[in-house]
Amino acid sequence: MKALIEIAPRGSVFAAARAQLKAAEKAPGQSLGYGADYHLSFESARALFAELTPSRIDLLEALRQCGPCSVYALAKTVARNYSNVHTDIGKLEEHGLVHRTPEDAVFVPFESVEIRLELAKATV
Repeated sequence: MKALIEIAPRGSVFAAARAQLKAAEKAPGQSLGYGADYHLSFESARALFAELTPSRIDLLEALRQCGPCSVYALAKTVARNYSNVHTDIGKLEEHGLVHRTPEDAVFVPFESVEIRLELAKATV
């Protein structure tokens, strides 16, 4: 599975969400475009990187390497304060990038997370 994260113009986030829901209804189990199984949009690069900080991206990588584990075990693995890791995992869960097992272990359900930044075209 693949997650796609991108910048979308203000207001288009809702249109993208509607399109994502319609696509899921029409073809359950199919990818959502660009080969992605999950799509997440932010209104600006500033908003994206405020939510997906380097520390949070590092946690995604660490979780993919070690597999499902408790937040405490993850904090020990990455040698970070438990409270900070707990907060970061909460944010990643909010964005759908981290899930929990019935036993409360956290894991990343994606094999890859792609961040797309389309640059604006020059006006002449």
